[in-house]
Amino acid sequence: MRPPGITAITLVVVVYLGAALAVLQGFVSGGLPIDFSASLMAQVSGMAAGYGAAIMLILMSRSPWLERGVGAGRLSRWHAWGAPLVIILTVLHAFAAVAAWAEVESIDLIAATYQVLNLPGLMTALVGTVILVLIGVTSIRAVRRRISYERWHFLHLLTYLAVGFGFVHQLAGPDLVGRRWLQIAWALLYCYAFALVLRWRVFQPIFQLWRHRLRVEDVRQESEDVMSVLMSGQHLDELRAEPGQFFRWRFLTRETWRSAYPFSLSAPPTRHRLRITIKASGDGTRRLFAVPRGTLVFAEGPYGVITSRRRRRPRVLLIAGGVGITPMRSLFEVIDLPGKDITLVYRASKEQDLVLKHEIDEIAERSGARVVYLVGPSSDTANDISAHALNRIVGDVRDHDVYLCASPGLAARVRGSLMDSGLPRHQLHEERFSL
Repeated sequence: MRPPGITAITLVVVVYLGAALAVLQGFVSGGLPIDFSASLMAQVSGMAAGYGAAIMLILMSRSPWLERGVGAGRLSRWHAWGAPLVIILTVLHAFAAVAAWAEVESIDLIAATYQVLNLPGLMTALVGTVILVLIGVTSIRAVRRRISYERWHFLHLLTYLAVGFGFVHQLAGPDLVGRRWLQIAWALLYCYAFALVLRWRVFQPIFQLWRHRLRVEDVRQESEDVMSVLMSGQHLDELRAEPGQFFRWRFLTRETWRSAYPFSLSAPPTRHRLRITIKASGDGTRRLFAVPRGTLVFAEGPYGVITSRRRRRPRVLLIAGGVGITPMRSLFEVIDLPGKDITLVYRASKEQDLVLKHEIDEIAERSGARVVYLVGPSSDTANDISAHALNRIVGDVRDHDVYLCASPGLAARVRGSLMDSGLPRHQLHEERFSL
């Protein structure tokens, strides 16, 4: 159940307060007076890394109270910022611990490393550290581009194993050993983190698979590299999915079952059907084009906060770039406003990239809403999508709730221009999954 009133600010305050207490405990364990030695560095970095690992699990547990209150995009960005810090602290703890042992035993670092690894539980801690470092390396942008999404995803699943190894080591470490109340609190933190992961990333999708029996009903080619997948199932209204939201989809065929992809609903959900529209952006997504009818679908969700419930202003501006039209097309159909108060601006490089154009035109004709297509090179002033250009199209943008979904580069340019023009941040609704 979602705690009432959870917000990003509330979560940040709680997380930083916990981090301060963890670091303080590291200093307390070192005793007084404070001696800034390798031993103290090992204790402080170890406590900070252990706390950070638990928080990373909680942030990415896909708990509904976090996803709805904070937003999947923001959680993803926090994870992308915090995870490298946890890895750095873990490696720092390892080196500092070896240096402290070498200092106490008056031996060199190589001999100290050998002795430390022969201590109970330290070899598994080393395995966990190596896994984390490997994940960190494969997440570097230049490396990430060279490996498939499936391999990258599999490596990230090993994070749970690495964190588990680290937790066992922490309970026996000098910061917690002999402090029963602190060991209990630490164990409860980790139990809560792993319980959230199991509940929402394992048990809930399995239950939804059994309850809704979601299967591919039809596959329709929208363009050379874009297709729509229509899925049918039972009791889909129980999902409470809304236009603008997304699921993480896993198509259970021999070639595709290993990967879960986040795709937005491209049509309003019904009691028996869901639809997504996919653009081929690599070998993994291109394999989805060959998914046969009748394929069982493992769906996690719904997630996302760019829904009509976020609307507060009397007018709405929807901005889409390329295949980012999918959540916008769904919202375009259901936002309950007079047609004259809704405008959809759709940016594409060429006419063939205007995905679902026939559906958008039908909705606009039926509702009286306005659609503006900006097609062609970005260097053409007619395709300007800055705040100044948007003001010419819709009037004062600040009178609108603005919904945005586009490529990271285009979204960043539009976002920056809107913020510079004075649009209040709470009137811009988007999911951002890149830094």
